[in-house]
Amino acid sequence: MEYAKVFIINISILTTLTYTAMLVHKYLLSQASGVLKYALSVLLAIGAGWLTMVYSFDVGPDIKFDLRFLPLIICTLVYSNPITLLVIGVGIGVARLTFGLQSAAWAGCLNMVLLGVLCVILNILLKKVDWSFWAKITVVILAVNLANCVNVALLGTIQIEMYVSQIVPAILPASILLSFFYMFMLSDFHLERRRVADVQIAHDSLQRQTEQLIATRKILEEKAHQLMLSSQYKSEFLANMSHELRTPLNSIIALSQFISDADKQEDGSETAEYAAIIHSSGQELLRLIDDILDLSKVEAGRMEILNEEVIISEITYVMEYSFRHIAEQKGLEFAIQEEPELPSLIHTDALRLQQILRNLLSNAFKFTAHGSVILRVWKPEPRDEGLSGEWVAFSVSDTGIGIPEKMQEPIFEAFQQADGSISRQYGGTGLGLSISRALTGLLGGRLKLSSTAGKGSTFTLYLPIR
Repeated sequence: MEYAKVFIINISILTTLTYTAMLVHKYLLSQASGVLKYALSVLLAIGAGWLTMVYSFDVGPDIKFDLRFLPLIICTLVYSNPITLLVIGVGIGVARLTFGLQSAAWAGCLNMVLLGVLCVILNILLKKVDWSFWAKITVVILAVNLANCVNVALLGTIQIEMYVSQIVPAILPASILLSFFYMFMLSDFHLERRRVADVQIAHDSLQRQTEQLIATRKILEEKAHQLMLSSQYKSEFLANMSHELRTPLNSIIALSQFISDADKQEDGSETAEYAAIIHSSGQELLRLIDDILDLSKVEAGRMEILNEEVIISEITYVMEYSFRHIAEQKGLEFAIQEEPELPSLIHTDALRLQQILRNLLSNAFKFTAHGSVILRVWKPEPRDEGLSGEWVAFSVSDTGIGIPEKMQEPIFEAFQQADGSISRQYGGTGLGLSISRALTGLLGGRLKLSSTAGKGSTFTLYLPIR
Protein backbone atom coordinates (compact mmCIF):
# COMPACT_ATOMS: atom_id res chain seq x y z
CA MET A 1 0.00 0.00 0.00
CA GLU A 2 2.90 2.34 0.80
CA TYR A 3 4.34 1.72 -2.66
CA ALA A 4 1.08 2.90 -4.25
CA LYS A 5 1.03 6.08 -2.15
CA VAL A 6 4.58 6.96 -3.12
CA PHE A 7 3.93 6.24 -6.79
CA ILE A 8 0.79 8.42 -6.76
CA ILE A 9 2.83 11.21 -5.18
CA ASN A 10 5.41 10.72 -7.95
CA ILE A 11 2.67 10.98 -10.59
CA SER A 12 1.35 14.16 -9.00
CA ILE A 13 4.83 15.68 -8.94
CA LEU A 14 5.50 14.77 -12.56
CA THR A 15 2.10 16.15 -13.68
CA THR A 16 2.66 19.43 -11.85
CA LEU A 17 6.18 19.69 -13.23
CA THR A 18 4.97 19.00 -16.78
CA TYR A 19 2.22 21.63 -16.61
CA THR A 20 4.63 24.17 -15.11
CA ALA A 21 7.14 23.45 -17.87
CA MET A 22 4.44 24.05 -20.53
CA LEU A 23 3.52 27.39 -18.96
CA VAL A 24 7.19 28.44 -18.85
CA HIS A 25 7.60 27.41 -22.49
CA LYS A 26 4.47 29.30 -23.55
CA TYR A 27 5.08 32.57 -21.74
CA LEU A 28 8.86 32.75 -21.25
CA LEU A 29 10.58 30.56 -23.82
CA SER A 30 8.35 30.96 -26.88
CA GLN A 31 10.98 33.18 -28.56
CA ALA A 32 14.03 31.28 -27.29
CA SER A 33 16.41 29.46 -29.64
CA GLY A 34 15.94 25.80 -30.47
CA VAL A 35 19.22 24.79 -28.82
CA LEU A 36 18.24 26.45 -25.55
CA LYS A 37 14.81 24.80 -25.54
CA TYR A 38 16.42 21.42 -26.28
CA ALA A 39 18.94 21.74 -23.46
CA LEU A 40 16.32 22.88 -20.96
CA SER A 41 14.03 19.96 -21.85
CA VAL A 42 16.87 17.48 -21.17
CA LEU A 43 17.58 19.13 -17.81
CA LEU A 44 13.86 19.05 -17.03
CA ALA A 45 13.71 15.27 -17.64
CA ILE A 46 16.73 14.71 -15.37
CA GLY A 47 15.28 17.05 -12.72
CA ALA A 48 11.94 15.22 -12.83
CA GLY A 49 13.73 11.92 -12.18
CA TRP A 50 15.64 13.48 -9.26
CA LEU A 51 12.44 14.97 -7.78
CA THR A 52 10.72 11.56 -7.74
CA MET A 53 13.63 10.24 -5.71
CA VAL A 54 13.13 13.00 -3.16
CA TYR A 55 9.63 11.61 -2.49
CA SER A 56 10.57 7.92 -2.80
CA PHE A 57 9.68 4.99 -0.56
CA ASP A 58 12.57 3.82 1.61
CA VAL A 59 12.58 0.03 1.98
CA GLY A 60 15.82 -0.08 3.91
CA PRO A 61 18.99 1.94 4.45
CA ASP A 62 19.61 3.89 1.20
CA ILE A 63 17.17 1.63 -0.75
CA LYS A 64 14.59 3.76 -2.63
CA PHE A 65 11.60 2.83 -4.77
CA ASP A 66 10.10 5.46 -7.09
CA LEU A 67 9.19 6.27 -10.71
CA ARG A 68 12.49 7.89 -11.68
CA PHE A 69 12.47 5.94 -14.98
CA LEU A 70 9.13 7.44 -16.11
CA PRO A 71 10.77 10.51 -17.75
CA LEU A 72 12.83 8.07 -19.84
CA ILE A 73 9.64 6.38 -21.06
CA ILE A 74 8.23 9.73 -22.20
CA CYS A 75 11.46 10.83 -23.85
CA THR A 76 11.80 7.60 -25.84
CA LEU A 77 8.98 8.66 -28.17
CA VAL A 78 9.68 12.40 -28.02
CA TYR A 79 13.33 12.80 -29.01
CA SER A 80 14.57 11.97 -32.49
CA ASN A 81 18.23 11.72 -31.42
CA PRO A 82 18.68 8.46 -29.43
CA ILE A 83 21.89 9.71 -27.77
CA THR A 84 19.74 12.17 -25.83
CA LEU A 85 18.08 9.23 -24.07
CA LEU A 86 21.44 7.94 -22.92
CA VAL A 87 22.29 11.41 -21.60
CA ILE A 88 19.02 11.52 -19.65
CA GLY A 89 19.56 8.00 -18.27
CA VAL A 90 23.08 8.85 -17.15
CA GLY A 91 21.87 12.18 -15.75
CA ILE A 92 19.18 10.58 -13.60
CA GLY A 93 21.69 7.92 -12.51
CA VAL A 94 24.14 10.59 -11.41
CA ALA A 95 21.29 12.37 -9.60
CA ARG A 96 20.79 9.17 -7.59
CA LEU A 97 24.29 9.61 -6.19
CA THR A 98 23.31 12.94 -4.62
CA PHE A 99 21.50 10.96 -1.93
CA GLY A 100 24.69 9.17 -0.91
CA LEU A 101 27.49 7.06 -2.37
CA GLN A 102 26.51 3.72 -0.83
CA SER A 103 26.37 0.49 -2.80
CA ALA A 104 22.60 0.87 -3.26
CA ALA A 105 23.14 4.31 -4.80
CA TRP A 106 25.72 3.01 -7.24
CA ALA A 107 23.38 0.13 -8.15
CA GLY A 108 20.59 2.65 -8.78
CA CYS A 109 22.93 4.76 -10.92
CA LEU A 110 23.95 1.74 -13.02
CA ASN A 111 20.30 0.73 -13.35
CA MET A 112 19.39 4.10 -14.90
CA VAL A 113 22.35 3.95 -17.28
CA LEU A 114 21.22 0.50 -18.47
CA LEU A 115 17.63 1.74 -18.84
CA GLY A 116 18.99 4.64 -20.89
CA VAL A 117 20.75 2.17 -23.20
CA LEU A 118 17.52 0.15 -23.48
CA CYS A 119 15.56 3.29 -24.43
CA VAL A 120 18.19 4.14 -27.08
CA ILE A 121 17.62 0.70 -28.64
CA LEU A 122 13.84 1.03 -28.42
CA ASN A 123 13.97 4.51 -29.99
CA ILE A 124 15.92 3.20 -32.97
CA LEU A 125 13.73 0.11 -33.45
CA LEU A 126 10.37 1.85 -33.09
CA LYS A 127 11.28 4.37 -35.82
CA LYS A 128 11.38 1.50 -38.29
CA VAL A 129 7.86 0.20 -37.62
CA ASP A 130 4.59 1.81 -38.62
CA TRP A 131 2.74 1.35 -35.35
CA SER A 132 0.31 3.67 -33.58
CA PHE A 133 1.40 5.88 -30.68
CA TRP A 134 -0.26 3.65 -28.08
CA ALA A 135 1.23 0.48 -29.52
CA LYS A 136 4.70 1.99 -29.27
CA ILE A 137 4.19 3.41 -25.80
CA THR A 138 2.89 0.02 -24.57
CA VAL A 139 6.09 -1.65 -25.73
CA VAL A 140 8.24 1.01 -24.04
CA ILE A 141 6.30 0.94 -20.74
CA LEU A 142 6.41 -2.87 -20.44
CA ALA A 143 10.05 -3.11 -21.52
CA VAL A 144 11.33 -0.39 -19.16
CA ASN A 145 9.31 -1.60 -16.15
CA LEU A 146 10.38 -5.21 -16.62
CA ALA A 147 14.01 -4.20 -17.22
CA ASN A 148 13.93 -2.06 -14.06
CA CYS A 149 12.76 -5.03 -11.99
CA VAL A 150 15.42 -7.32 -13.51
CA ASN A 151 18.18 -4.74 -12.94
CA VAL A 152 17.17 -4.18 -9.32
CA ALA A 153 17.03 -7.93 -8.72
CA LEU A 154 20.49 -8.50 -10.22
CA LEU A 155 22.29 -5.32 -9.16
CA GLY A 156 20.48 -4.25 -5.99
CA THR A 157 21.36 -4.94 -2.39
CA ILE A 158 18.05 -6.68 -1.60
CA GLN A 159 17.95 -10.48 -1.63
CA ILE A 160 16.61 -11.73 -4.93
CA GLU A 161 14.13 -14.18 -3.37
CA MET A 162 12.67 -11.50 -1.12
CA TYR A 163 12.56 -8.94 -3.93
CA VAL A 164 10.91 -11.27 -6.43
CA SER A 165 8.42 -12.81 -4.02
CA GLN A 166 7.41 -9.81 -1.91
CA ILE A 167 8.29 -6.53 -3.64
CA VAL A 168 7.89 -7.16 -7.38
CA PRO A 169 4.26 -8.38 -7.11
CA ALA A 170 3.42 -5.09 -5.38
CA ILE A 171 5.41 -2.54 -7.34
CA LEU A 172 5.41 -3.89 -10.89
CA PRO A 173 1.60 -3.79 -11.52
CA ALA A 174 1.33 -0.41 -9.78
CA SER A 175 4.29 0.96 -11.76
CA ILE A 176 2.89 -0.25 -15.09
CA LEU A 177 -0.62 1.00 -14.33
CA LEU A 178 0.57 4.43 -13.21
CA SER A 179 2.88 4.66 -16.23
CA PHE A 180 -0.11 4.12 -18.55
CA PHE A 181 -2.22 6.54 -16.52
CA TYR A 182 0.41 9.27 -16.69
CA MET A 183 0.94 8.78 -20.43
CA PHE A 184 -2.81 8.89 -21.03
CA MET A 185 -3.13 12.07 -18.98
CA LEU A 186 -0.15 13.64 -20.74
CA SER A 187 -1.34 12.71 -24.24
CA ASP A 188 -4.88 13.93 -23.54
CA PHE A 189 -3.51 17.20 -22.20
CA HIS A 190 -1.31 17.50 -25.27
CA LEU A 191 -4.22 16.82 -27.62
CA GLU A 192 -6.32 19.45 -25.87
CA ARG A 193 -3.53 21.99 -26.26
CA ARG A 194 -3.24 21.05 -29.92
CA ARG A 195 -6.99 21.55 -30.41
CA VAL A 196 -6.81 24.94 -28.72
CA ALA A 197 -3.80 25.85 -30.85
CA ASP A 198 -5.59 24.70 -34.03
CA VAL A 199 -8.65 26.75 -33.12
CA GLN A 200 -6.45 29.78 -32.49
CA ILE A 201 -4.64 29.27 -35.80
CA ALA A 202 -7.96 28.93 -37.62
CA HIS A 203 -9.27 32.05 -35.86
CA ASP A 204 -6.15 34.03 -36.78
CA SER A 205 -6.35 32.82 -40.38
CA LEU A 206 -10.03 33.75 -40.58
CA GLN A 207 -9.26 37.15 -39.08
CA ARG A 208 -6.54 37.76 -41.67
CA GLN A 209 -8.84 36.66 -44.50
CA THR A 210 -11.59 38.94 -43.18
CA GLU A 211 -9.19 41.87 -43.07
CA GLN A 212 -8.00 41.06 -46.59
CA LEU A 213 -11.59 40.86 -47.84
CA ILE A 214 -12.41 44.21 -46.23
CA ALA A 215 -9.32 45.77 -47.80
CA THR A 216 -10.16 44.22 -51.19
CA ARG A 217 -13.74 45.43 -50.91
CA LYS A 218 -12.57 48.97 -50.23
CA ILE A 219 -10.27 48.82 -53.25
CA LEU A 220 -13.09 47.47 -55.45
CA GLU A 221 -15.48 50.15 -54.21
CA GLU A 222 -12.89 52.81 -54.99
CA LYS A 223 -12.30 51.34 -58.45
CA ALA A 224 -16.06 51.14 -59.07
CA HIS A 225 -16.42 54.78 -57.99
CA GLN A 226 -13.60 55.78 -60.32
CA LEU A 227 -15.17 53.84 -63.20
CA MET A 228 -18.53 55.46 -62.52
CA LEU A 229 -16.93 58.91 -62.56
CA SER A 230 -15.01 58.03 -65.72
CA SER A 231 -18.19 56.84 -67.43
CA GLN A 232 -20.03 59.95 -66.31
CA TYR A 233 -17.25 62.22 -67.56
CA LYS A 234 -17.20 60.35 -70.87
CA SER A 235 -20.95 60.70 -71.29
CA GLU A 236 -20.85 64.39 -70.42
CA PHE A 237 -17.98 64.90 -72.85
CA LEU A 238 -19.89 63.14 -75.64
CA ALA A 239 -22.96 65.21 -74.92
CA ASN A 240 -21.00 68.47 -74.99
CA MET A 241 -19.00 67.40 -78.04
CA SER A 242 -22.17 66.47 -79.93
CA HIS A 243 -23.65 69.89 -79.25
CA GLU A 244 -20.46 71.57 -80.41
CA LEU A 245 -20.40 69.54 -83.64
CA ARG A 246 -24.01 70.18 -84.49
CA THR A 247 -23.60 73.95 -84.91
CA PRO A 248 -21.01 73.97 -87.75
CA LEU A 249 -22.58 70.85 -89.29
CA ASN A 250 -25.99 72.50 -89.54
CA SER A 251 -24.33 75.42 -91.30
CA ILE A 252 -22.64 73.05 -93.80
CA ILE A 253 -25.95 71.31 -94.52
CA ALA A 254 -27.85 74.56 -94.94
CA LEU A 255 -25.24 76.15 -97.20
CA SER A 256 -24.79 73.00 -99.32
CA GLN A 257 -28.57 72.88 -99.80
CA PHE A 258 -28.56 76.56 -100.79
CA ILE A 259 -25.71 75.99 -103.31
CA SER A 260 -27.44 72.93 -104.74
CA ASP A 261 -30.76 74.71 -105.19
CA ALA A 262 -29.09 77.79 -106.72
CA ASP A 263 -26.99 75.81 -109.21
CA LYS A 264 -29.93 73.68 -110.25
CA GLN A 265 -31.90 76.77 -111.11
CA GLU A 266 -29.04 78.19 -113.21
CA ASP A 267 -27.56 75.49 -115.39
CA GLY A 268 -27.56 72.10 -113.60
CA SER A 269 -23.77 72.11 -113.34
CA GLU A 270 -21.65 69.59 -111.50
CA THR A 271 -21.50 72.00 -108.57
CA ALA A 272 -25.09 71.11 -107.80
CA GLU A 273 -24.22 67.40 -107.78
CA TYR A 274 -21.28 67.96 -105.48
CA ALA A 275 -23.40 70.12 -103.19
CA ALA A 276 -26.01 67.33 -103.07
CA ILE A 277 -23.30 64.86 -101.99
CA ILE A 278 -22.13 67.28 -99.31
CA HIS A 279 -25.71 67.71 -98.15
CA SER A 280 -26.36 63.95 -98.03
CA SER A 281 -23.11 63.25 -96.18
CA GLY A 282 -23.86 66.02 -93.72
CA GLN A 283 -27.31 64.54 -93.05
CA GLU A 284 -25.75 61.14 -92.33
CA LEU A 285 -23.18 62.71 -90.01
CA LEU A 286 -25.92 64.66 -88.27
CA ARG A 287 -27.91 61.48 -87.64
CA LEU A 288 -24.81 59.82 -86.19
CA ILE A 289 -24.20 62.80 -83.90
CA ASP A 290 -27.85 62.75 -82.82
CA ASP A 291 -27.52 59.07 -81.92
CA ILE A 292 -24.33 59.68 -79.92
CA LEU A 293 -25.97 62.65 -78.22
CA ASP A 294 -29.03 60.60 -77.25
CA LEU A 295 -26.89 57.73 -75.95
CA SER A 296 -24.66 60.05 -73.93
CA LYS A 297 -27.70 61.82 -72.47
CA VAL A 298 -29.17 58.52 -71.29
CA GLU A 299 -25.87 57.38 -69.76
CA ALA A 300 -25.32 60.74 -68.07
CA GLY A 301 -28.90 60.79 -66.74
CA ARG A 302 -29.73 63.98 -68.64
CA MET A 303 -32.47 62.62 -70.92
CA GLU A 304 -35.78 64.32 -70.15
CA ILE A 305 -39.05 62.38 -70.56
CA LEU A 306 -42.41 64.11 -70.99
CA ASN A 307 -45.50 62.30 -69.80
CA GLU A 308 -48.32 63.40 -72.11
CA GLU A 309 -51.41 62.04 -73.82
CA VAL A 310 -50.44 60.38 -77.08
CA ILE A 311 -53.00 59.33 -79.70
CA ILE A 312 -52.02 55.95 -81.10
CA SER A 313 -53.51 56.59 -84.55
CA GLU A 314 -51.35 59.70 -84.92
CA ILE A 315 -48.22 57.67 -84.16
CA THR A 316 -49.11 55.05 -86.78
CA TYR A 317 -49.93 57.78 -89.31
CA VAL A 318 -46.49 59.37 -88.83
CA MET A 319 -44.81 55.97 -89.30
CA GLU A 320 -46.89 55.31 -92.43
CA TYR A 321 -45.97 58.69 -93.88
CA SER A 322 -42.25 58.34 -93.02
CA PHE A 323 -41.61 54.86 -94.40
CA ARG A 324 -44.10 54.42 -97.23
CA HIS A 325 -41.71 55.81 -99.86
CA ILE A 326 -38.85 53.58 -98.58
CA ALA A 327 -41.08 50.51 -98.99
CA GLU A 328 -41.98 51.56 -102.53
CA GLN A 329 -38.33 52.14 -103.44
CA LYS A 330 -37.30 48.67 -102.22
CA GLY A 331 -40.41 46.93 -103.52
CA LEU A 332 -41.48 45.73 -100.08
CA GLU A 333 -44.95 45.32 -98.66
CA PHE A 334 -45.49 47.71 -95.74
CA ALA A 335 -48.59 47.31 -93.59
CA ILE A 336 -49.80 48.77 -90.29
CA GLN A 337 -52.26 46.68 -88.29
CA GLU A 338 -54.25 48.13 -85.40
CA GLU A 339 -56.44 45.82 -83.34
CA PRO A 340 -59.99 47.09 -82.66
CA GLU A 341 -59.84 46.85 -78.84
CA LEU A 342 -56.92 49.25 -78.59
CA PRO A 343 -57.34 52.34 -76.39
CA SER A 344 -57.45 55.59 -78.33
CA LEU A 345 -54.53 57.11 -76.41
CA ILE A 346 -51.76 56.31 -73.93
CA HIS A 347 -49.70 58.41 -71.52
CA THR A 348 -46.06 58.49 -72.63
CA ASP A 349 -43.49 60.63 -74.45
CA ALA A 350 -44.57 60.92 -78.09
CA LEU A 351 -41.18 62.06 -79.37
CA ARG A 352 -39.29 59.17 -77.73
CA LEU A 353 -41.92 56.64 -78.80
CA GLN A 354 -41.56 57.79 -82.39
CA GLN A 355 -37.77 57.61 -82.08
CA ILE A 356 -37.93 53.98 -80.93
CA LEU A 357 -40.33 52.96 -83.70
CA ARG A 358 -38.25 54.81 -86.31
CA ASN A 359 -35.14 52.89 -85.23
CA LEU A 360 -36.97 49.55 -85.35
CA LEU A 361 -38.57 50.26 -88.75
CA SER A 362 -35.32 51.62 -90.19
CA ASN A 363 -33.54 48.40 -89.23
CA ALA A 364 -36.39 46.30 -90.61
CA PHE A 365 -36.24 48.00 -94.02
CA LYS A 366 -32.43 48.06 -94.04
CA PHE A 367 -32.06 44.30 -93.51
CA THR A 368 -35.03 43.16 -95.64
CA ALA A 369 -34.51 42.70 -99.35
CA HIS A 370 -37.69 40.76 -100.19
CA GLY A 371 -41.04 40.27 -98.52
CA SER A 372 -42.70 42.61 -96.09
CA VAL A 373 -42.38 44.83 -93.02
CA ILE A 374 -45.39 45.01 -90.71
CA LEU A 375 -46.07 47.34 -87.79
CA ARG A 376 -48.70 45.79 -85.55
CA VAL A 377 -50.28 47.61 -82.60
CA TRP A 378 -52.15 45.39 -80.16
CA LYS A 379 -53.15 44.97 -76.56
CA PRO A 380 -51.32 42.06 -74.89
CA GLU A 381 -52.65 39.86 -72.14
CA PRO A 382 -50.61 40.84 -69.05
CA ARG A 383 -50.73 37.30 -67.73
CA ASP A 384 -49.18 35.89 -70.93
CA GLU A 385 -46.34 38.39 -71.00
CA GLY A 386 -45.60 38.48 -67.27
CA LEU A 387 -46.94 42.04 -66.96
CA SER A 388 -49.27 43.73 -64.51
CA GLY A 389 -51.77 46.44 -65.33
CA GLU A 390 -52.82 47.59 -68.80
CA TRP A 391 -50.28 47.69 -71.61
CA VAL A 392 -50.09 48.32 -75.33
CA ALA A 393 -47.61 46.60 -77.67
CA PHE A 394 -45.95 47.78 -80.91
CA SER A 395 -44.49 44.91 -82.94
CA VAL A 396 -42.22 45.45 -85.96
CA SER A 397 -41.90 42.26 -88.02
CA ASP A 398 -39.83 41.72 -91.16
CA THR A 399 -38.81 38.90 -93.49
CA GLY A 400 -35.17 39.93 -93.61
CA ILE A 401 -31.89 38.25 -92.73
CA GLY A 402 -32.80 37.52 -89.10
CA ILE A 403 -30.46 37.36 -86.13
CA PRO A 404 -28.67 34.25 -84.81
CA GLU A 405 -29.67 33.29 -81.27
CA LYS A 406 -26.17 33.84 -79.82
CA MET A 407 -26.18 37.44 -81.08
CA GLN A 408 -29.69 38.42 -79.97
CA GLU A 409 -28.50 39.90 -76.68
CA PRO A 410 -25.23 41.56 -77.79
CA ILE A 411 -26.93 43.59 -80.55
CA PHE A 412 -28.58 45.73 -77.87
CA GLU A 413 -25.15 46.87 -76.68
CA ALA A 414 -23.74 50.09 -78.05
CA PHE A 415 -21.77 49.77 -81.33
CA GLN A 416 -22.71 46.06 -81.63
CA GLN A 417 -24.10 44.33 -84.71
CA ALA A 418 -24.96 40.72 -85.39
CA ASP A 419 -21.98 40.37 -87.71
CA GLY A 420 -18.98 42.63 -88.23
CA SER A 421 -19.42 42.40 -92.00
CA ILE A 422 -22.94 43.84 -91.75
CA SER A 423 -21.60 47.32 -91.12
CA ARG A 424 -19.76 47.13 -94.43
CA GLN A 425 -22.66 45.60 -96.36
CA TYR A 426 -25.56 47.56 -94.86
CA GLY A 427 -23.89 50.51 -93.10
CA GLY A 428 -24.73 51.85 -89.68
CA THR A 429 -23.00 52.11 -86.33
CA GLY A 430 -25.12 49.79 -84.20
CA LEU A 431 -26.36 52.55 -81.88
CA GLY A 432 -30.06 52.36 -82.83
CA LEU A 433 -31.05 49.32 -80.76
CA SER A 434 -28.96 50.42 -77.79
CA ILE A 435 -30.71 53.80 -77.78
CA SER A 436 -34.10 52.13 -78.27
CA ARG A 437 -33.66 49.86 -75.27
CA ALA A 438 -32.44 52.75 -73.10
CA LEU A 439 -35.41 54.92 -74.12
CA THR A 440 -37.77 52.01 -73.51
CA GLY A 441 -36.49 51.75 -69.95
CA LEU A 442 -37.02 55.47 -69.42
CA LEU A 443 -40.61 55.10 -70.65
CA GLY A 444 -41.20 52.25 -68.19
CA GLY A 445 -41.58 49.67 -70.92
CA ARG A 446 -39.90 46.55 -72.24
CA LEU A 447 -38.28 45.69 -75.58
CA LYS A 448 -38.21 42.05 -76.65
CA LEU A 449 -36.78 40.28 -79.68
CA SER A 450 -37.86 37.12 -81.45
CA SER A 451 -35.80 36.09 -84.48
CA THR A 452 -34.57 33.20 -86.57
CA ALA A 453 -31.52 33.53 -88.80
CA GLY A 454 -32.61 33.78 -92.46
CA LYS A 455 -36.34 34.04 -91.63
CA GLY A 456 -36.73 37.54 -90.25
CA SER A 457 -37.16 39.23 -86.90
CA THR A 458 -39.86 40.67 -84.66
CA PHE A 459 -39.13 43.46 -82.19
CA THR A 460 -41.94 44.11 -79.70
CA LEU A 461 -42.19 47.29 -77.64
CA TYR A 462 -44.41 47.02 -74.53
CA LEU A 463 -45.56 50.30 -72.98
CA PRO A 464 -47.89 50.87 -70.03
CA ILE A 465 -51.09 52.66 -71.01
CA ARG A 466 -50.63 54.90 -67.98
